[in-house]
Amino acid sequence: MIISQTPLRISFFGGGTDFYDFYSQEPGMVLSSAIDKYIFVTIKARFDAKIRVGYTRTELVDTIDEVEHELVRECLRRTGITHGVEINTMADIPSEGSGLGSSSTLTVGLLHAMYMYCGTPKDHAILAREACEIEIDILKKPIGVQDQYIAAYGGQRVLQFCPDNQVEIQSVAMEPNVARRLNQNLMLLYTNVPRKAESVLLEQRNNIEDRRAVLREMRNMVRVGRAALEAGALDEFGRLLNDAWQLKKQLASKVSNSYIDDLYDAAIRAGALGGKITGAGGGGFLLLYCPREKQDAVRSALQHLPELPFHLERDGTKIIFNYRR
Repeated sequence: MIISQTPLRISFFGGGTDFYDFYSQEPGMVLSSAIDKYIFVTIKARFDAKIRVGYTRTELVDTIDEVEHELVRECLRRTGITHGVEINTMADIPSEGSGLGSSSTLTVGLLHAMYMYCGTPKDHAILAREACEIEIDILKKPIGVQDQYIAAYGGQRVLQFCPDNQVEIQSVAMEPNVARRLNQNLMLLYTNVPRKAESVLLEQRNNIEDRRAVLREMRNMVRVGRAALEAGALDEFGRLLNDAWQLKKQLASKVSNSYIDDLYDAAIRAGALGGKITGAGGGGFLLLYCPREKQDAVRSALQHLPELPFHLERDGTKIIFNYRR
């Protein structure tokens, strides 16, 4: 049996510049962090030739073509596993619509576990690249390429996407006490609205040419945000999140709505300095930067929203159990 553990993520700045339609013409850049909420994938041999897949439902089939879970199906094809396996997935968050990069996290985790099962482990760069190929090239998802890389590499990263399709991975050099204070000042609250990202992302992708100037401004915030973190200017970082959220709402009509705007405004009135809806928008989790002394006021103002305590995560995808008879 093999078990992989792959982190979810929160993205701070630059989302949208990781679409090929943008970075094929000029570099894209994001500032993102893995968090200590995970998707676990287990894979083990079966005594027969069937393929069993367990997630929110269970599939038991004879061939890869019959597997309805498209990410599992395409990862099986990519890794060359054809029969006689049992695969299960478990997540720390709602199964879909969280805005924490769950589909890409799952794809990276599936590939990692399957390659290890085959005895042909791959490095983080290959896992991220192949996850992008599966989601974007094969399954035609209207998504960018940041989530796959932060899931694979983990940590707090600046990711730069180049027109030649190269991805540069840079670490954010925060002092340990700054990272600890940043973590203490971040909050994740569930909006109680799951959403399908595809409709938001499809509109966002279609709008790229018309919003290129906005996207450039969002990309430039990556450097400013990184500098603020490395200088320990955390409140400046929080206020920059607010500026970025105002820009993000211009990318597509469904990024926000009156319900989300009301939640966000209530958080700001209670003491948060900035924040955003994670992921594509429209629902999922609300990320807030709020000084610790104001957090109880925010919780009171948004008491109907469940809070997800979390920590920033240093590691990317890893194998946490590897048992072979």
